[in-house]
Amino acid sequence: MMLLVDAGNTRIKWALVDGTIWLAEGVLEHDEAARLAELATGQQKPARAVCVSVAGDKIKDAITGALASIGLEPEWFHSSAECCGVSNGYEDPTQLGADRWAALVGARALHRASCLVVCAGTATTIDLLDADGRFQGGLILPGEHLMRQALAGNTAQLPFAEGRFEARPRNTMDAIVSGCRQAQIGAIERMFRSIAANPDAVCLLAGGASAALAPLLSIPVRRVEHLVLRGLAVAADTSPRLPANWRV
Repeated sequence: MMLLVDAGNTRIKWALVDGTIWLAEGVLEHDEAARLAELATGQQKPARAVCVSVAGDKIKDAITGALASIGLEPEWFHSSAECCGVSNGYEDPTQLGADRWAALVGARALHRASCLVVCAGTATTIDLLDADGRFQGGLILPGEHLMRQALAGNTAQLPFAEGRFEARPRNTMDAIVSGCRQAQIGAIERMFRSIAANPDAVCLLAGGASAALAPLLSIPVRRVEHLVLRGLAVAADTSPRLPANWRV
């Protein structure tokens, strides 16, 4: 059994897997990182803990400490030039966010044709993966919640909006929500244009905001739960153990 951990900007996602069987999954707040120890010992103790983090050293140390308390040393996943049939087209492959890299590995395992890999959370990442498994580049933009926060924090008269999406908003709250969501949709659909003519091209959409975005997209789309964790599972399955400075 293996524990998978994805420490994002806002929350920690985790899963317990046994081979291809997904035993349990869940989400923790950053200040609940210590609970990973009890989650990992609630059933049979996992033999490995494969983790990725973009949450900073404090959260990474908290995860390391929690797992050390039950005798597990986390195997930290890093970006690399190649992994599991995916080649990294970044100018400096090590500078690609490790969570984006894990999502691309997971996407390749799920879909062998061209795809747009979108993770919509605190930030939204929009990455192109071609049919040969080459990462061609991608975008990072604030997620919808961050966009709304920016308007509330940097304007005198616009509040943090809790409106609803409308095609033609007629009040300020709906206008803010709709504008921020349209910005997400527009960026995704614009990036998809470059692969739209490719056979079986699809947008693989993950993240906490995926449910709100998926119905509004006018492109082939497939929602995928826990794409980063799935990528970790694929990467871990190709290596008996990932060393602390793992590079492939």
